[in-house]
Amino acid sequence: MSVTIDVGAAYQARLDARAGILTGPTANLAPGHVQANLAILPEELAHDFLRFCQRNPKPCPLVAVSEAGDPSLPELGRDIDIRTDVPRYRVWRHGELVAEPVDIRDLWNEKLVAFLIGCSFSFEEAMLADGLPVRHIEQGCNVPMYRTNVPTVATGPFSGPLVVSMRPLKAADAIRAVQVTSRFPSVHGAPVHLGDPSLIGIADINNPDYGDPVDIREGEIPVFWACGVTPQSVIANVRPEFCITHAPGHMLVTDLLNSSIAVL
Repeated sequence: MSVTIDVGAAYQARLDARAGILTGPTANLAPGHVQANLAILPEELAHDFLRFCQRNPKPCPLVAVSEAGDPSLPELGRDIDIRTDVPRYRVWRHGELVAEPVDIRDLWNEKLVAFLIGCSFSFEEAMLADGLPVRHIEQGCNVPMYRTNVPTVATGPFSGPLVVSMRPLKAADAIRAVQVTSRFPSVHGAPVHLGDPSLIGIADINNPDYGDPVDIREGEIPVFWACGVTPQSVIANVRPEFCITHAPGHMLVTDLLNSSIAVL
């Protein structure tokens, strides 16, 4: 199955988010284009967070970093404004979620730095093209995501558990999914765990910490990938005075093409 790429779809998605028309999850939106997770931090925490991402490349593969106070990211697409172009944001104060706005212009200041982190929606496209099922797309909901008991590599004040996303697959399809997603290390790459969720600290597979539960059918096993929501679990530990992230599943749609980040 080949992907037909509409070169204007990513820009239109950002315009729709900016206008408040697009406020929901972006899975399978603008096929062919790279989507990105978001973390916005005060400049005094930016260096430590950059090192945290470098030491934890599976959950936090960096796509771009803004200049302090500059909401544009021209390397990711035309006319991007990180204050408006994500469908929904999360605002955190002292580690507590306080708001989920669709626009953060009133919160932006010259000392904020935006980090864009690779998203599994890119490798999902490759899975679909290979004939592999992606259940949350089939069911029209957000991907299920879970906090685990797997620690990240602590860096400065940043530490906390790995977050994973899950897609149920038959065993043969899971093997193929490992091969397919290994081609995309800049958007999490191969799975980090297959099978028994309790082995990575997930008590109830039907009760995700983020996103929506999906059906796991007879003969299928849960397959887990490192997830770009990991910074949100870390923020809960660090409890910075102020920061902003994307709402899980609500990504920045960039002009970059998935084909440009495949390694094979």
